[in-house]
Amino acid sequence: MKFFIALCALVAAVAAFDLEPLSDVQIFYINNLANTTWKAGRNFHPKEINRVRGMLGVNMKENSAYNRLHLKYKEVPVRNDLPTDFDPRTKWPQCASLNEIRDQANCGSCWAFGSAEAMTDRICIAGLGDVHISAEDINDCCKSCGNGCNGGFPAAAWSWYVDTGVVTGGQYGTNEGCMPYSLPHCDHHTTGKYQPCPAVVHTPKCVKKCRDGYAKSYSNDKNKGKKSYGVRGVQQIMQELVDNGPVTAAFDVYSDFLSYKTGVYKHTTGSYEGGHAVKIIGYGTENGQDYWLVANSWNEDWGDKGFFKIAKGKNECSIESEIVAGDA
Repeated sequence: MKFFIALCALVAAVAAFDLEPLSDVQIFYINNLANTTWKAGRNFHPKEINRVRGMLGVNMKENSAYNRLHLKYKEVPVRNDLPTDFDPRTKWPQCASLNEIRDQANCGSCWAFGSAEAMTDRICIAGLGDVHISAEDINDCCKSCGNGCNGGFPAAAWSWYVDTGVVTGGQYGTNEGCMPYSLPHCDHHTTGKYQPCPAVVHTPKCVKKCRDGYAKSYSNDKNKGKKSYGVRGVQQIMQELVDNGPVTAAFDVYSDFLSYKTGVYKHTTGSYEGGHAVKIIGYGTENGQDYWLVANSWNEDWGDKGFFKIAKGKNECSIESEIVAGDA
């Protein structure tokens, strides 16, 4: 009991300062003293912080600058029947990809994953087929998109999808599509069912060739979008999700987010770690707190079975500032 009281006093005393990333003290503070809307738990060991930083593949300042120069924004008419909560898995149950959590492995390819996942969903929603768009093709071969495992720009990935097209490809080991992901699922966490993640790797070489035994050539397997665009404003983002499906978002990551387990995330404590790209699929309200429902790409053992909720309406961690999407 004395230890508990002393720990509470210690944590309260340092609450105004950044707590050590991924530490037990930080997790204790979030769960017991912060009076916030979410719960933390052990996803990463503290010694993994540098590797985790390498997985955050969006430089938010550069991404914002890129979008200002290159991204055209869509004006989305907001209708009176816009629902107060929305889950695309209910509206489009035929699209299994809406339930899928991918794994970027030990590579800063989140920008490619958040884009490929939303493209995959939108192709299905538009009734154009049940395919997986290849994150590998975007990450390795789109030289105008960024630097592969060292980061890139979601808007550039969507533009490449329109201009050049992207081949199909499922997760590692699926043998699905032209170009499945070449890096194996790995255990980002302290315990899990995959092999431990090694250090962040170099970008795999771009090989413009489909896997052996695949029926189509690389060039014939390309899927092209009609157009890409940005979306701004909470109501317009909501309407875009309801009408056309998931969007790609980039946001600021603080160390407390890495320990997310359940609830509606709000930045509570901890240092800034980098920018990350994800797929927003829907929205809702939990215990009076509005949220965006988001799919991460750190496999299904992270967070809430690979998903997380983040506060909606006040641009939490810039989540509403860098939205990109497109027509299949």
